[in-house]
Amino acid sequence: MQNHWGEIAGVLTAVFWTVTSLAFESAGKKVGSLSVNLIRLVMAFFFIGIYSWIARGFFFPSDATLFHWKWLALSGLIGFVIGDLLLFQAFVEVGARISMLMMALAPPFAAVIGWLLLGEVMSPMNLLGMTITLTGIVIVILKREKTEENGTVVRKIKSNYSVQGILLALGGALGQAAGLVLSKKGMGDYDPFSASQIRVLTGIVGFTVLFFFMRRWGKVWEAIQHSAAMKRITLGAFFGPFLGVSFSLIAVQNTQAGIAATLMAISPVLIIAPSVILFKEKVNWKEILGAVITVGGVALFFL
Repeated sequence: MQNHWGEIAGVLTAVFWTVTSLAFESAGKKVGSLSVNLIRLVMAFFFIGIYSWIARGFFFPSDATLFHWKWLALSGLIGFVIGDLLLFQAFVEVGARISMLMMALAPPFAAVIGWLLLGEVMSPMNLLGMTITLTGIVIVILKREKTEENGTVVRKIKSNYSVQGILLALGGALGQAAGLVLSKKGMGDYDPFSASQIRVLTGIVGFTVLFFFMRRWGKVWEAIQHSAAMKRITLGAFFGPFLGVSFSLIAVQNTQAGIAATLMAISPVLIIAPSVILFKEKVNWKEILGAVITVGGVALFFL
């Protein structure tokens, strides 16, 4: 079991992200995605600090080197502030299920970024996997629609979902991919939970600056007073930036980044059942097929 700790952590990450995406979708629709982003990071900072103090004797990652801080902070800025800001707005626009399906593009994105930054080379199998992944996503988000123009029936390709929401989720996938590559570079053998805390702290700073410029502190106070939203944010913070992000770093640290990213990418399949049960979403066979093809393409990408 110990030999597969990285793989186990990858699967657990997918489970944690499924829970947190559903919680944040619900909270974001109640109080706005920006407020949810900042509050959940502050909560996660203290969750990680308490755990690290018990496990390592450090509430704050004061034992991290300048190298750790530099790369992990950059990872937090790109992954949490930019990537998650886009993803959380996508939750509001198109829902958690479609957003997480788009997040299945994160592993191929990570491979491309790894090739650009770390010199990792993609094989023909990688390119085939990327093509299949894209095909699965296209099956879900696009549809053919018949329209009549000047007495002639015309078939047009249209999106099943908000184009803005799809682009937001795509940006979230790109941010997560870049954050994962930078985290692997910056973490090395350092403690994954403390590495997550550095990323979270950077996210808090980034969103604080953003809130000052946008003058949105009143919205944060309104969100804190919204008890139903706060329960969901607390649940999401525990399973997301605390457990989910930390376990994603454990996975990357203990197995190949491609294997870890593939296992994390099963969230689009895991999220279908809860979306139907909790949010009464209607899922057709085409969407299920698209989700399975997407995850299958991601798996093939890293064979």
